[in-house]
Amino acid sequence: MEDSINITDTIINTINTILQNLFASIDNNLYDILDDITFISEDILTDKYFEKIFGPSVSDGILLISNSLLLGFLLYYSIKYLMAHLTFLQLESPYQFIFKLVICGTCMNFSYFIIEQFLSLFSTITLSIRSLGEALFNTQICFSTLINEINSTISIDSSTLNIFSLDGIIKSTLSISLLSLIFSYSFRFIMIKIFILITPFAILSLSLSSTSWFFKSWIKNLFSLLFIQIIVSLVLLIIFSMDYSSGNLLVKFLYIGAIYALIKANSFVREFIGGISTTISQSVGIRR
Repeated sequence: MEDSINITDTIINTINTILQNLFASIDNNLYDILDDITFISEDILTDKYFEKIFGPSVSDGILLISNSLLLGFLLYYSIKYLMAHLTFLQLESPYQFIFKLVICGTCMNFSYFIIEQFLSLFSTITLSIRSLGEALFNTQICFSTLINEINSTISIDSSTLNIFSLDGIIKSTLSISLLSLIFSYSFRFIMIKIFILITPFAILSLSLSSTSWFFKSWIKNLFSLLFIQIIVSLVLLIIFSMDYSSGNLLVKFLYIGAIYALIKANSFVREFIGGISTTISQSVGIRR
């Protein structure tokens, strides 16, 4: 009987030790990058390889392809205009098309500047919300601070974690949820870069009425992806506005609710304005 008890204690201690090391590794290495991949600014454009792909001039990278496509649009309209005399198809006037093509072509070649200002707008709004929280609550409004608050509230350290206790279950739930958050926001980071790269094509698509849907879809998806960080900033602001000094059970479940709200931020945005899903557990889809 005593031997079976010792074996059970050994198994429990082994499981607790493994999870202690896992959670410590996650807390020390992963959560610091959450702020970098969540709060996007115009600094995302400063990567030298990204700049090469985008094109430092109209004769390089994506801009070279989009300028070639501009000539293709002109050729397409010319052929369609000639065919319209045979098919009696109603088309916009050549002057109107040329005017739109010149405007779109000019904006397309300045798309790097345009997207930089677009990113700066969202970054400024996000920083304003976080700065308000820092001024009100005298603490940094970020994920690394949130993790420290959670660990101090749940009172978990390397010698007290018991996965089979309520605190251990809550800590496990929070760690797994935050790890899911990292995967989700990493995917969002990549998708934002992809939408930035296709900015010239999206702007050029406005020159033809038959392709303007591409711009509408592009702007809606990029807007929704960037709007997420505003929602995240507001959620963090609410989290840090609460009083957790009591450290009771309600506080611990409020943390779980807050993390769940952060995970579902993309779903909330999709319900309001549509956009692409960044939830790893779901299939990627576009909501219209």
